[in-house]
This record gives sequence, C-alpha cells and structure tokens, in this order.
Amino acid sequence: MRALAVLRALTAAGGRAAVSDLVRATGLARATADRLLSTLARLGHVRVEGRDAVLAPGLLELGNAYLAATGLPDRLGPLADRLADTLDESVSLAVPDGDGMRFVHQATRRRAMSLAFRIGDLLPAERGAPGALFAADWEPADWRRWRARRAADPADAGFPAVPPRGPEDAAPAGARRIAADFTARVAAARAAGWSPDDQLIEPGLVAVAMPVRDPAGGTVCAVSVVSHTSRHTAAALPDAVLCRLRDTVAAMEEALTAPSPAAAADARRPAAWRRASKQQLGPGFVESVARGLAVLTAFGTGRAALTLSAVAEATGLPRATARRALITLEHLGYTTARDGLFRPAPKVLDLGFAQLCGLTLPALARPHLAALAERVQDSASLAVLTADGADAGQTVQYVTGVPAARIMSVTISPGSRAPAHATAPGRVLLAARPAAGPAAPLADRAATGPAGLPALLDEVRADGHALVDDELEAGLRSVAVAVHDRTGRAVAAVGVSTHAGGRPPTATRAAVLPALRETAAAIEADLRVAGRYLPVPVP
Repeated sequence: MRALAVLRALTAAGGRAAVSDLVRATGLARATADRLLSTLARLGHVRVEGRDAVLAPGLLELGNAYLAATGLPDRLGPLADRLADTLDESVSLAVPDGDGMRFVHQATRRRAMSLAFRIGDLLPAERGAPGALFAADWEPADWRRWRARRAADPADAGFPAVPPRGPEDAAPAGARRIAADFTARVAAARAAGWSPDDQLIEPGLVAVAMPVRDPAGGTVCAVSVVSHTSRHTAAALPDAVLCRLRDTVAAMEEALTAPSPAAAADARRPAAWRRASKQQLGPGFVESVARGLAVLTAFGTGRAALTLSAVAEATGLPRATARRALITLEHLGYTTARDGLFRPAPKVLDLGFAQLCGLTLPALARPHLAALAERVQDSASLAVLTADGADAGQTVQYVTGVPAARIMSVTISPGSRAPAHATAPGRVLLAARPAAGPAAPLADRAATGPAGLPALLDEVRADGHALVDDELEAGLRSVAVAVHDRTGRAVAAVGVSTHAGGRPPTATRAAVLPALRETAAAIEADLRVAGRYLPVPVP
C-alpha cells in the first residue's frame, strides 16, 4: 500500500518529484520512502536521479497488463483506427471507472486543434459523451456515489485531465443545473442508444459516442468520434458520423464474440529474481512490494480473469501470499473479484500511464546513455537515419547524446547530421535495411567509396556492430550497435565516440562493445514495454 502511495504521489506530481516532497505527500518516514524507491527502481518502475524520483518506462508494464487483459486495444483498436481514417476525425475508446470514464485507445488526427487526451486519463462521467452511456447502467448506489463526489468537488479539481469548472458552475445553483442536465442526458442516451457531447469538456470540442456491448448485453466500452466546431457543429456531427459509427460498433461487438486468444507468454520476473534482488540489495529491496506488483502483471492477453490458484502459479507466490496481495489490491481499487475470479481494474492506469504517454525515443534512451557514458568514460549518443530531404536514408541525425566527463571528449550535438556510410551508427542502420543504397564518399577522409560499402555492410551484419576509425574526422573512432523496436526493426543506433589516442581498434572494441550491447538491450526492453500500446515517436 505504501509503495502504491509513492507511485500515486509521483504520478500526481507529473512524473518527477523531489524525494523530500514525496515524503511529505505520503507521510512516510524518509528511510521507508528510500527503501520503497530503491525497490521500485530495481523493478524498473522509477529512477532516482540525484534528489529526484522519476517515473520510468518499466512502470507501463502494469497498465499494459490491464489493457492486454481487457483485449480492447488489441481487438477493437484496429476498428477504431479504421473509423478514424474513414471519417478523418479522432476516435477514442473509453471504459467506465467508478463515476468516471477512462480512455484506453486513441486514434487522433494530426491537426492544430485535435484531441489531446492520453491513455489512462480519468474524466468525470458528466463531462463527456461516454459518461452518459455508462451512467445509463448505474444502480442507485452508483448515483449516490456520483452525487457525493459532485458535492465534495464541484469544480472537478480531482480530475486534472479536464479544465476546472468556473465559479458559476461550481456554485450551488450551477451544481444543481449540471446534475439536472446530466440526468436528462443519461435518460436520452438510454432511449436513443447514443450520446452527444456539446463542448462539455472544453469550448470547441464536440463528440458522438455509442456503447459497445458484450454478448451478455453488458457495456464493455464506448467508442467516440470527436471533432471541433470549426469542422462540425454539435447538431450536425451526428448526421455526419452516426451511420458509420453504428457499423463500426456492430463490427466491434462481433469481434468480442470471437474466441479468447491464447494466453501470451509475457516475460514476468520469476520468484528467483525477487530472491536474488533481496540478497543483493538487502534492506533496500522490499520483497512484499515486488510480490504485490507481480500480481498485477499476472494478468494479460488470454488472462483476463484468473482464479487465486492461477495467480499464485503465474507469480510463483504461495497461495496465502497471493491472496493477501489480491485482497489489498481489491481494497485499493486495482482489482475486482466476482465468482472466484479476479480481474484488473481500470484504476491500474492511474499508476503513471498517462504521464508516460509522451515518451519519445530520445527521452527513453537518454538515462541509459548517461549510464553508458559514465561506465566507459566516453561520449555516448543515439542516432537515426534521416527520413527527409534529398539525402534521406543517406545521412544520420544524432537525436540525443551524453558527453564524457573528461578533459578531452567528443561532443556530438543533437540535431547534427553526418554521412551515414562514414559513421558507425550510420553503417549499422544501413546494414539493417533490406537493401542498402549507394552512398557518396565523404571528401578526402572517407576510406570507403561506393564500391566498397556493400562488403563493409555485410561485415557489419555478420558482426552485429560497426567500428569506424578516422573517417568522419581525424582521430575520431566510433563503435555502434542497433536498437530494435517490438517488431525487430532497427529504428536507431547507439554509439560510443572516442579519440583513438594510440589505442588499437581491437582494444576499443573490447573495452566498449559489451557495455554498448547491454545499453542497447536496456533501451530495447524499455521500448518493448513503452511501445506496446503507445506510439513512441522516433525523430
């Protein structure tokens, strides 16, 4: 419970906070907070950078487990994407979460004014088209909970994803008007089978939503078509989109009748890993935290609902330990239990998922590059093949880097470009392409002309790395390996640049290559987690 409190506080702070601030926010003793952060860092969920704690990409594995268990992004996401392409409007999938709604998939249009909500963002039910559809199924207890929340937070301060309400809406008269309006919209949605949003979230945003039901008739999620008043008025949007929206909902409901997919072999940490971490870190590793969070990752594709025995088997935990973890998680709202089956709840996405939605490849790689530069005492960088201009695919662009902490170091500025065939990152990426095209030689320093490049690229493919010596600049030596995404495609290269300094290339290779490969593997591991349900932009 205390570890989850730390993650919630760090999430509320935007993903980065001073450890002292986390101590104040959670009420924990400093020593306890340090032990919890040490454990969470070992799990890959946070990083500790000096006096600050930072959410790390590994935390996304918790939200990924929930999304995979629901099957909604995997089964319905492609249909939502197709609808977005057909209508040229943003389309989203949302699920109910208490008296709110939470996004689980987005297909956005690239416009100056477009939908900007993140996967995992929580909105009040009354401030969006899906909320009225979900409330149509509410029981009296749900309505009581909603009224209590509205009374306690009339300005929606507890929902940072939406703009706060103005004083007139938060006043008693405004609160009564909002409640009456929502009740009427729920009744209309129940009768019509769809619900509109006329700038409920913020001015200019309009939407139409329909429920997607499972074979038993329960509402699984809602699919929304979202536009702007510069393109459609709230009155005109239903006529423009409802026909195709209905067809998509029918296809989604058909997709939900398909047999459940086989359980995926997700890479969960075995019990032996937890024991080894405890032996290595001692008091700095709180094994109960690792066990409890392992229960959340027991769910996934083909594992939407699990018995206690299945959870214990998947995590390698004793049944009693798994049961205590499930009871705790259910008490906190992260799992639900019914008829002996446990399921992850949408609240799991509260644990940093939305805050990590904006990760780019350079941001993801930079902490690993910093560790690499410190380890080898040479400059480290990440580069990609350029995709624009007359030299597209023939030059590399360095997108981030960390200089070495030494008197003479190699400095490669982010944004700088170089001919791909004359650099180690460039050769790695050229070798990874299905067919490497010809490259022009680089003035007098290029030891490789167009005729010799194919043979060199064959060597790079065989070795799994490239070493370039004295070509881009006199005395400059670089070694690089590829970074692959979830599909196995080489999307970038991580390299180390150094001054030759009289050291033979074989010595540089022996000193640098093991650490370089470990760094690439660490970046790839984060990229696999971050890229499962979120796009990770590559410059």
